[in-house]
Amino acid sequence: MSAATPFLDNTIEPDEPTVPQGTINGARTPKPRDPVVLTPTSNSNAGMATTEGDAESGIAGIFRQSAHPLALFFLFFFRIAAIAVYILCGWFTDNYVLSTVAVVVLLAMDFWNCRNVSGRTLVGLRFWNQVDDDGESYWVFESRDPSRPANPIDAKMFWIALYMFPLLWAALLIVSILKLGFAFIPIVILALVFNVTNVIGFTYADRDAKQKWANSVVGSSWGLGLGGIGGQILTGAVKKGVGRFFG
Repeated sequence: MSAATPFLDNTIEPDEPTVPQGTINGARTPKPRDPVVLTPTSNSNAGMATTEGDAESGIAGIFRQSAHPLALFFLFFFRIAAIAVYILCGWFTDNYVLSTVAVVVLLAMDFWNCRNVSGRTLVGLRFWNQVDDDGESYWVFESRDPSRPANPIDAKMFWIALYMFPLLWAALLIVSILKLGFAFIPIVILALVFNVTNVIGFTYADRDAKQKWANSVVGSSWGLGLGGIGGQILTGAVKKGVGRFFG
């Protein structure tokens, strides 16, 4: 063990009480044992970040700061896996049906996970299409309470994944057309349909959540004594601002 600053401020006392060296009834007493002091080894800081910036950088830092690392992991896992299988399937098999089925299954799992798990967990948003008793179809949006904002890292990574992967599939579509790989174009189009649907749904869900937040702010102004003309001015300003930026 290398000489270093003691790991603990206090020493660990011996198990047995020590007595001064001498003789008791003609027998020589043993020499007192030295106190035990714990010292760190030379590699005690191996693998540890030396600065705050190092500790919060990279993929590991993102998952450490995430409030829901498992949901964040599967959000990227299914999307990356679908693209990886699409690009690399030709290197491992010539079976077109097997490759297509594998990519489609991953795309379906990603679509379901993003809409029902990742979106609700990471940013507190959810959407679905509902048909009423009259046969009319309409969209339903859910959002978390504005007083409980989402984790900034989770929200940032979710929106990055939501908008980045449709661009990647669009690039793959262009490559397929240039290489005349028409057999794989339907797969890419299906991927774009799934990804763009989530983009549109969550974008409108986020817009709906911001509008609800603006309405709640306007409603609370009446409780703060801003009724009458002052309340009307604030109501018009907030609604106009929300309509300009989100609608």
